[in-house]
Amino acid sequence: MATTTSALGTLKLAVFTKPAAVTAAEFRRNKLAERLREQMALAEAERNGTVYAATRKRVVTDAAGVRSTVTAPKRVKHWWSKDAAGKLILTVRYGSKLLELGGKGKNAVEVADIKQLVPTLKIICDAVLAGELDAEIAAASAGLKAGFKR
Repeated sequence: MATTTSALGTLKLAVFTKPAAVTAAEFRRNKLAERLREQMALAEAERNGTVYAATRKRVVTDAAGVRSTVTAPKRVKHWWSKDAAGKLILTVRYGSKLLELGGKGKNAVEVADIKQLVPTLKIICDAVLAGELDAEIAAASAGLKAGFKR
């Protein structure tokens, strides 16, 4: 008698478990990290002398009432400016709120020039993803939420 293998027997079967929901702190971390990546792209474009054009998806309704998704440009403001000495001053924002970095009322990072801006943003992004700024992000988030309450 010949043995036959079933179709399911040839597959590697596994147990499915639903992934856990993202916590509020992780959501805020990921949101800020995404904004920092946009700032890195903006700084890289400025350093290379090109234009960075961020886009986002929008749902628009045409004259006939048909809804469609289109890609629209998104305004991204840079988080740095030059001081009187010509050095770059980099701030980190969560929404419209400035984040305090390292405590003691410090809310900006001094950067020597545009070439050092991307590595500095990368360091800040790594710190955010590691959870080093969770307390500051939570405080800024609470401040933003308070502005929406009546």
